[in-house]
Amino acid sequence: MSSNQGKRILVLNSGSSSLKYEVYLMPHRQSLGKGSVERIGEAKAILTQTSPKGQIHFEEPIQNHEAAMAKVCAALVDPASGILEKISEIDAVGHRVVHGGEKFSSSIKIDSLVKEAIKDNIELAPLHNPANLTGIEVAERLLPGVPQVAVFDTAFHQTMPPAAYLYGLPRELYDKYRIRRYGFHGTSHRFVASRALELLKRHPDNTNFITVHLGNGASITAIEAGKSVDTSMGFTPLEGLMMGTRSGDFDPAILGFLEERGYSAKDLSTMVNKKSGLLGLSGISNDLRDLEAAVDKGNSNAIEALNVYAHRVRQYIGSYTAELVKVDAIIFTGGIGQYGVRMRERICHRLENIGIMMDYELNISNGSKEGSVSQAFSPTTILVIPTNEELQIALDAFDLLFPGELTNRRRRTDVNI
Repeated sequence: MSSNQGKRILVLNSGSSSLKYEVYLMPHRQSLGKGSVERIGEAKAILTQTSPKGQIHFEEPIQNHEAAMAKVCAALVDPASGILEKISEIDAVGHRVVHGGEKFSSSIKIDSLVKEAIKDNIELAPLHNPANLTGIEVAERLLPGVPQVAVFDTAFHQTMPPAAYLYGLPRELYDKYRIRRYGFHGTSHRFVASRALELLKRHPDNTNFITVHLGNGASITAIEAGKSVDTSMGFTPLEGLMMGTRSGDFDPAILGFLEERGYSAKDLSTMVNKKSGLLGLSGISNDLRDLEAAVDKGNSNAIEALNVYAHRVRQYIGSYTAELVKVDAIIFTGGIGQYGVRMRERICHRLENIGIMMDYELNISNGSKEGSVSQAFSPTTILVIPTNEELQIALDAFDLLFPGELTNRRRRTDVNI
């Protein structure tokens, strides 16, 4: 099919000092190129872009997101190494937005009311929503008239029942301050679940999954009939699994204990978010590769850190298996889930008694490729599926804005459409 056919979707992920982007030709799911601007606001910002035509890389001061977006627009149409012939080829923009609160259970076309709602949720995601909103407003100014879509990390988990999202805290904290479990990584969980339905040739209505997103941030989700019914992250991304630098679940009384011994609120927040997890417990690194190397040398701290990590994931798989009654597939994704062959083995060891039977040789030979790593007779299939949140954002933008061009296959297999 000619490259002139289809819609070009620009996907933007705006951080506090960064702007990541990728252009997709839809509905062909073809990435035309991608790039990023890092260190916005610093003396030397860095723009890098790659496409089939070549690479662009330069360092110079970029004062703010508006200036960064202007540089991105110029790089997109660079005569030698650009992604597009002209900026008017962009048919839509899809934005990653971290927090939609209770207002959004799906992606949505952006208008003034949506922007106000994103603003209202800044108190729930003070580090992310302001930057996401800035990215939207800058794109609106530099790409006037181009429709835009917000894709929320939290939206997929809005189907959780109260039993899963309420804390055992005074009700007034939920009523007054919206303190509840929201969950994150929803775009990734939704993408790999949809892909698993395609691979297994199943319909969501009679299919249950446990999706295991393991990276520096990590979360696990129970999906019943295409909908998230429980997830490990909570009011913030701190709750749940132990992660690269985050502690995950622990006794909250520990904080009061440490506060009495001189730790400030800032000290405690920094400790549990940035100095705990694999890094804190091992004292070596938050990178699985470094810890695996240390394990091979017999380092006891590294061994214990990885065993704790696997133990926590197994605990969640076990509890979600009980909640779902039947589990058709376990899906590993994220940097560790996809590439951490030995970690997948650690996690699946001892799960045979609940019908999750890994083929350990196949797990090794499969490596990081997409596919099954379970025994042929396993009641529960174990899949490795690379995630692609950018593609999911492009899919959402295309589906919302150009619904007449949806394929029958998408209609049949999409999760929570």
